[in-house]
Amino acid sequence: MTTLYSSLGPNPRLVRMFLTEKGLSEGTDFTRVHFDIITGENRQNAEFCAKNPQGTLPAWELDDGTFLTESWPICEFIEEHHAAPNLFGETAAERAEVRKWARLFDQECVVPMTMGFRATGGRPMFEPRMTVVTESAGAELAALSDEKWRWFDEALGSKDHFALGRFTFADLIVFCFANFGFTVGWKLPEGTDNLARFIALHNKRESAAVWQQAE
Repeated sequence: MTTLYSSLGPNPRLVRMFLTEKGLSEGTDFTRVHFDIITGENRQNAEFCAKNPQGTLPAWELDDGTFLTESWPICEFIEEHHAAPNLFGETAAERAEVRKWARLFDQECVVPMTMGFRATGGRPMFEPRMTVVTESAGAELAALSDEKWRWFDEALGSKDHFALGRFTFADLIVFCFANFGFTVGWKLPEGTDNLARFIALHNKRESAAVWQQAE
């Protein structure tokens, strides 16, 4: 059976939400192996690191031994094999629209947000295991991320979705990284009432339960 390797964090939970949105369930459609990233279990497991030298999570292992990493490609792979409900777009133009919003968010918000967190609030956990920028640079990156969150709030406006007028991967990535931020003490920047409404709305989704579950 296909195996999902997961942990705490926005990207593993993004994939878990995606699977739930697809109607795929743990134990029936895939097995799940949980790693404790706080203790670095994922980077100490020799068998896992032999398959995934970076030790990153999530990872998706197929029955034939094919090993996929990175949440976005994993979700696209799942979509290709489980077409409904569609979360990336049904035509080339729709897929381009969804990917546009997902990439913009990934580049403009996720990168500075995560680098900023690793260098500031998350420094005690991340500094021993990877290179991080200075605390002052981390604060600047966090401020840059907040600026982009406000841009996304304006782009969302009164809508409930970023693309195609329905729930897609573009909404999922925004929702997951906001919820990740909440778990580590981050708050939406001032002036983002549209995003606050968006998050409250999608917190009602069945798949959002992963953010309330203990691991």
